[in-house]
Amino acid sequence: MDLKLSNKTALVTGSTAGIGYAIAKGLASEGATVIINGRKADDMADRIEDLKKETGNVDITGIAADFSKKEEIDNLIKEIPDVDILVNNVGIFNQVDFENISDEEWFEMFEVNVMSGVRLSRHYFPKMLKKNEGRIIFISSESALNIPTEMVHYGFSKTAQLAISRGLARLSKGSNVTVNCVLPGPTMSRANAQDLEIQAKENNTTVEAVIEEFFEKRRPSSLIQRFANVEEVANMVVYIASPLSSATNGAALRVDGGVANYII
Repeated sequence: MDLKLSNKTALVTGSTAGIGYAIAKGLASEGATVIINGRKADDMADRIEDLKKETGNVDITGIAADFSKKEEIDNLIKEIPDVDILVNNVGIFNQVDFENISDEEWFEMFEVNVMSGVRLSRHYFPKMLKKNEGRIIFISSESALNIPTEMVHYGFSKTAQLAISRGLARLSKGSNVTVNCVLPGPTMSRANAQDLEIQAKENNTTVEAVIEEFFEKRRPSSLIQRFANVEEVANMVVYIASPLSSATNGAALRVDGGVANYII
């Protein structure tokens, strides 16, 4: 299937690894001009070369920006004034007991996970409306619906993304611009893989045992009973970025393996 992305320019934030990298790869494979993003210029340069080799697409560039710093976002916008597709993927998470989450951690979670997408969308959304074409996609999480007790502040930030996405979608009424949220479930990203290895080492057990316990105790409602791979999430995002998805707007699209135990 031709997803008709060959003449589109896409910015994917937080895309040097994990879900973001898989999204960038998927878009590049469909012929889109892709701009990736990371905090470290050297690391990003390596990923650009990797993507070019893996996809055969030479129209891949990158821009370094730390999304906890507003001035770096302002610089990104200045360097990239217009895009056809914006994928707000950048995000952080950490497991902390609620009573131990500091004010600083709450604000950092909000700054990176929520305000990054707000600031970029505030710039690109009016431009998309003016040309009557564009896609904005927020990478939220099943944690937006199924707030994890081990990281309430993360769940809060992901629910906020749902609200922003729906609000922007309503503002796109009658246009060819769409705004959607994609909600991955437990996914084997680089960060999650590292976290599982750390847990296994700390508990003197295997990664397989940690995963089994995770689905037994923390995500028992999962229907697939495994971590999704990043490509499974990226496939949904690439389709939603396509002109072929024109009737999908204001949606919360679950790629969660059935974790959320209700219909939305």
